[in-house]
Amino acid sequence: MPEEQGSETKEALVSAFAEFGGENLRDIWLFDQSDFEMLYLRDDVADKLDEIDVSKFVDNERFGFVTRDTYDQLYYASYQYTVRGFDDFEQFRMFFADDERNVGVFASLDLQSGGHDYEALFQHVTDIASGYDVPTVATESERQ
Repeated sequence: MPEEQGSETKEALVSAFAEFGGENLRDIWLFDQSDFEMLYLRDDVADKLDEIDVSKFVDNERFGFVTRDTYDQLYYASYQYTVRGFDDFEQFRMFFADDERNVGVFASLDLQSGGHDYEALFQHVTDIASGYDVPTVATESERQ
């Protein structure tokens, strides 16, 4: 995929999450089997991430590829997304279908009264991303 197309795809993803989450959006990460790329990071969250090994955090999300395949074999419906609740935020994760590269995205949002409509987020991201190729995760050397 040309660099310009990859950039447009990532911008569309950030736009979809930002439109949904507004000021509650904390971070967005694109990942595949071997690499990850930060697409958005709010300043206050960046300060907190200085103290953790982000690569281990992303490695944990990669287990979702196995889980998705397992669900697809066990259930009559296809896996769409996962939401996890933490003390002061929620994390949403989804995978892009129809691509053997196994590419996923996860984002976190501040907790809000009444919660977030994650089905609407899934549909929104899917609709916006459908006009683009599955994003390619930039390797560390490409980001430098």
